Parts: sequence; C-alpha cells; structure tokens
Amino acid sequence: MTTSPPGPGPGPGPGPDDADPGLARIRTSLAWTRTALSFAAVGAVTLKKDIIAGLLIIAVAPVIWRLGRLAHHRPGRLRLVTATIVAVSVVALVVALID
Repeated sequence: MTTSPPGPGPGPGPGPDDADPGLARIRTSLAWTRTALSFAAVGAVTLKKDIIAGLLIIAVAPVIWRLGRLAHHRPGRLRLVTATIVAVSVVALVVALID
C-alpha cells in the first residue's frame, strides 16, 4: 500500500472561506445591506396597497442597515439584534391583524 506525501497535489484544497478569513466581515456587511434593501423594496411595494404598513416597513430598513454596521465585538450586539427582530415581528403581526 502506498501513500502520497503531504502537500500540494490532487485532493481537496482550501475552500473559498479559508482563502481569506478577512472577507467574512465584508460578506456579512453586504448581507445586512442586501437585507435592508429588501426591506425597503418590500416597503415600497406595500406602500401602494397600504400606506401605514409600507411606511413602517420602510422605516425599519435603515435600522436593519445600521445594525449590520455595528462592530462585531461590541458587547450587547446580539441582544440588540434579537430585540430588533422581535420588535419587527411584533409590528408585522399587529399590522397583519389590523388588516
């Protein structure tokens, strides 16, 4: 039985996430930006049907964008993100029940 020497050669190489760990923060920031843009787009579409619900959704977009810009090592960040998600969910539930 022969074994191949360790080192470069055929086989699995470093994955895209292993290539540059510094890009993870940039990808996360881009994901938060995309989420905020999605909220703004949904708010604009909802604005045509229901003005109050559309304005509420559009008002949440900058808050989501700002949450994504917070430092990752900041204490309490997870609690703030969790509280914001819960608040948005409660507002969405109230708006859905009113209509």
